[in-house]
Amino acid sequence: MQGSVEILHMFNIIKMPPWLHKCRHAIIDCMVLSDQDLLAELESGRIAVNPAPDLESQLGACSLDLRLGNEFRIFERTRNAFIDPRGQIDWDSFTRVVTVADNEPFLMHPQELVLAATVEEIALPADILGRLEGRSSLGRLGIIVHGTAPLFFPGFHGRAVMELGNIGPMPVALYPGMRICAFTFERLSSPSTRPYHGKYSGQAGPLGSKLQSDEEMKK
Repeated sequence: MQGSVEILHMFNIIKMPPWLHKCRHAIIDCMVLSDQDLLAELESGRIAVNPAPDLESQLGACSLDLRLGNEFRIFERTRNAFIDPRGQIDWDSFTRVVTVADNEPFLMHPQELVLAATVEEIALPADILGRLEGRSSLGRLGIIVHGTAPLFFPGFHGRAVMELGNIGPMPVALYPGMRICAFTFERLSSPSTRPYHGKYSGQAGPLGSKLQSDEEMKK
């Protein structure tokens, strides 16, 4: 960032205040990783993706495409009148997990919410966060990959669980193994002293909400 203030500072015409100098370095440090930086982090093992991605088809300019797994958690609307997050949520009482074979379609119907997980498991270091984004080609069919939870905190490890939705007017077929979302990675200004070890650490499939375990839900 070679701005006019920095150039004047270099020639001692004005003195850059310390807070601006610190802000400059924070802005430079906190960036979305390019394909080169992401590849370096993968090769060093600081960012772990298992199974290893096919870089030819999954690595983009500044993102890594992840693939759709075989399991889908679907909601059974007739079993419960409502969901009470202050109660004991028994996910098996109003949802069921459907396993779809490779090359078989899973139909996403309009206005439907389905939980699904990626094939790949991800592990992040304490100074990098991940962000789950949708794919434009699927968005143009009405498919969204998250309702409100795109952020994966530093220290997270596990498979990414998506809140799949169809906001379009027609059913859409999704296939296990297809590229379903794009992950971007951002470097923090400094390593987090509180890396994520939360209730979704190590998730291996389309795990339901654990909102009832939050302290404010226990009152």
